[in-house]
Amino acid sequence: MKYSLFSYFKKFINIFKKQSTYLYFENKSCMKLTYNPIDINKCYNSVLDPSCGAVSMFSGITRNYYLDKQVLKLSYTAFDDMVYHQFNKLEEQIRTKWNINTILIIHRLGDVGISECSVLICISSNHRQASLEAVDYAINKLKENFPIWKKEIYIDSSAWKENKEFINNNKQKITNKYLI
Repeated sequence: MKYSLFSYFKKFINIFKKQSTYLYFENKSCMKLTYNPIDINKCYNSVLDPSCGAVSMFSGITRNYYLDKQVLKLSYTAFDDMVYHQFNKLEEQIRTKWNINTILIIHRLGDVGISECSVLICISSNHRQASLEAVDYAINKLKENFPIWKKEIYIDSSAWKENKEFINNNKQKITNKYLI
């Protein structure tokens, strides 16, 4: 398969956007996978708009224990292209359901230490109800539909964690597909 100079350039830009601390907004939305720590203040400021009366946020952080095991860190991996595809679908759903201004979702990849942010969702809107509901919807749909996997690293072992929302959602889709 031949690649044009443009396709190489586009691939380079996508790598730059994923690995840099740069936030690229298109039509007041931004989805980013990054190996860098998430700058919560920078993200908050990036969705501020003088026409909006609310910015709602969700920050998922790494906790130090899971059940009876001490967690040292989490390690995330993702199917990048499908994550961005799912984001486009999620953005459309959110904009259809609520009158929001700007949406930003950032998810870490690689190792994430204790108390570090692994996922951040910021949504601005004219009024708080829309942004609060949209943030709640976004984190739940992200967990249900986005192919992002988490490995918990313990003192003496590690384990890939099932994302119950993702598994249950996709089992239901498969079951419904074969129902008559």
